[in-house]
Amino acid sequence: MNQTNPITEDDIANFLVNTPEFFERHSEILASVQMTSPHGHRAVSLQERQAEMLREKIKGLEHRIMDMIRHGNENMIIADKLQRWAGKLLATRDAIELPDRISNEVVEQFAVPQAAIKVWGVAPAFAHASYAQGVSEDARTFASSLTAPFCGVNSGFEAVSWLPDPAAAVSLALLPLRAGPIGSAVPAFGMLVLASPDASRFESAMGTDFLERIAELASAALSRLQS
Repeated sequence: MNQTNPITEDDIANFLVNTPEFFERHSEILASVQMTSPHGHRAVSLQERQAEMLREKIKGLEHRIMDMIRHGNENMIIADKLQRWAGKLLATRDAIELPDRISNEVVEQFAVPQAAIKVWGVAPAFAHASYAQGVSEDARTFASSLTAPFCGVNSGFEAVSWLPDPAAAVSLALLPLRAGPIGSAVPAFGMLVLASPDASRFESAMGTDFLERIAELASAALSRLQS
């Protein structure tokens, strides 16, 4: 035996992988191999250990399938709510009612504890409405800077003061309203704020696909108010 280049486990593994007929010539080895079971640390045969591994793999796949089904059902429920919410907007004949309808229906359809909306640059016929007043230039600039909904903790945003109960706003979703896709560079003409006393309701790492759809649909509906 060459002691300077001893046989390694990799050498053995490569030999077995590249020489499958070895087990045909020595089938008794497979039957005699004993391994430790992860369940109880008892000795089991190679076949039994492989069966255990296969069962664990199947169990993992079953959990993944169940998660996919659950997420799919949740998405279907949200999509159905989004459709009902959009239907309410389309059924609103008087444009002056749209902002309040948007925020009220978000609360109703999506079980959001609080919601508020402000729009600016509206036509004179809507300028007297409360939702068209009380927005600073800084808030407008901030809304235009958002290329996606902001989700996270309340850190003193001006938009929180628009809510019925600002003190109960722990986590927020701030949705910029603008013409065209939400990620465009077009200046925002409004912002929709959603709030919850639950710090985990609107997290920075959460997906925002449905929030983006809400922002785009609300923006399209509110185009009727623009001057």
